[in-house]
Amino acid sequence: MRKALRAISTVLILSGSLLLLDAGLTVAWQEPVSAIYAQITQDRLGGELRDLEDAEVTPLERRVLGKLKTSGNRTAYLARSLKRKRKEGQAAGRVKIPSIGVNWVVVDGTGSGALRNGPGFFPQAPWPGARGTVAIAGHRTTYAAPFRNLDQLDGGERIVVEMPYGTFTYRVERTRIVAANAMWVIKRVGYDRLILSACHPLYSAAQRIVTFAKLVKSEPRGASATV
Repeated sequence: MRKALRAISTVLILSGSLLLLDAGLTVAWQEPVSAIYAQITQDRLGGELRDLEDAEVTPLERRVLGKLKTSGNRTAYLARSLKRKRKEGQAAGRVKIPSIGVNWVVVDGTGSGALRNGPGFFPQAPWPGARGTVAIAGHRTTYAAPFRNLDQLDGGERIVVEMPYGTFTYRVERTRIVAANAMWVIKRVGYDRLILSACHPLYSAAQRIVTFAKLVKSEPRGASATV
């Protein structure tokens, strides 16, 4: 009986230690199991994005592109075309924020399933290259926490969004805490901009932390540069 009790006690102690370790890792950085899932998914999405970048435009798209006079117009057309074709959770582009070590494939959509794969484009907002406010949401504490350190971004820091049809560089203007339902953040303003959005404070969805950034450079890629 004593041996059995000691064995049970040992199991309980080990289980408790593992739970404490998991909780500690979550507080310190992120939930470990979902982080592993996100990394595996990001590797797969990276391949999907490379295939998307290598894909040829359709004959119809090529005809339309041939009639557009500027790379800006071609980029805007391809942005709208790609947005129509991608489905929620599929790879669409990549966001890079060198100052906080962000380099993530961005997917289409902001549903819970999509955001398990990585940061996601708001369906209500245009994609980079089209006029307006581009919007990307991401987790801060789970699924590898891509936007964990949004609060560390300073004004003037660089955010790059790479799409199959163009590369877009933004400069951070400010970061604000807003209500969870504050959809005014994606409102179109007098210039093209980007917002990054995540839950706030950590481990809560009571509010949102939103980084606003202004488009400062647009470089066509692929068909928008060559057609």
